[in-house]
Amino acid sequence: MSKGLREVAEIRNAAESMDEALALLKAGEIVAIPTETVYGLAGDATNGAAVAKIFEAKGRPRFNPLIAHVATMAMAEEIAEFDQLSRKLAEKFWPGPLTLVLPLKPGGAIHPLVTAGLDTIALRMPRGFGARLIERLGRPLAAPSANSSGRISPTTAAAVADDLCDRIRLVVDGGATSVGLESTIVKVEDGKLRLLRPGGIAAGELEAAAGAALLRGAKNGVEAPGMLASHYAPGALVRINAEDVAAGEALLAFGPERARNAEGAVAVLNLSETGDLREAASNLFSHLQALDRSGAKMIAVEPIPYEGLGEAINDRLSRAAAPRDSGASYK
Repeated sequence: MSKGLREVAEIRNAAESMDEALALLKAGEIVAIPTETVYGLAGDATNGAAVAKIFEAKGRPRFNPLIAHVATMAMAEEIAEFDQLSRKLAEKFWPGPLTLVLPLKPGGAIHPLVTAGLDTIALRMPRGFGARLIERLGRPLAAPSANSSGRISPTTAAAVADDLCDRIRLVVDGGATSVGLESTIVKVEDGKLRLLRPGGIAAGELEAAAGAALLRGAKNGVEAPGMLASHYAPGALVRINAEDVAAGEALLAFGPERARNAEGAVAVLNLSETGDLREAASNLFSHLQALDRSGAKMIAVEPIPYEGLGEAINDRLSRAAAPRDSGASYK
């Protein structure tokens, strides 16, 4: 067991930890919980002190908004205004890995720290333990990924514990997450659907449901979580679209064919031997974490196609490979 795991106050199986998690949240504490996307660091979204603890534990910039998670449409409608297309997408994809950025209802209970001062709110309805916990609490949960800001998102309880070991009271262990990527984030503007962050639902699925092509990117800076240029980064540097492997590099492979000099890599892990993008998405963060522990200073990543979930995978890899602010902490 790692040093980080020993220092965590408590790691409990999801089947046994509902009451403890609920008590901590009611007391204004934060709890790491499993969702179908990645593990989230959850706090009562109506409690400013709890939300501040999320930012503090992650070392997250306060201009970077959080997703508020709801259990029902009725709860969502108390927080945000739904246009016809957003409602259609919610009915199609909720509960699931889709986040909708919507106009914030005035006078709502969501604390301003959650929205980073914006007049919009990012909402998602998760499955499983998170949904049951929110329903029991009766209030939405702010729950960004349960990792230090800018680092790799966790897909297991052990990954949470090794990172946030002395900063949280409870990690709820629900096993490995099924999707392995954060949610897709979209926003409806002037009747058109804009993709702010690719994620666990492929763009083609959204376009089919909306009956129109997606616009890409935000119009006004950071409008949703996960939009910072440098994000999802391991301690090692990342080199994408690598066609060969340099001395001392680890290799994140994809598919049956290898980059040149792959046999000389410090370590090799394959996202999907068969080139299955859903399998690759599920393995992305755990494989990056494992290669980061190999001792390599650089992780070379073989090219991954952009279709389907490949768009989200390439988005995460490009942010992991982006230049990092020399003053930022990735610890």
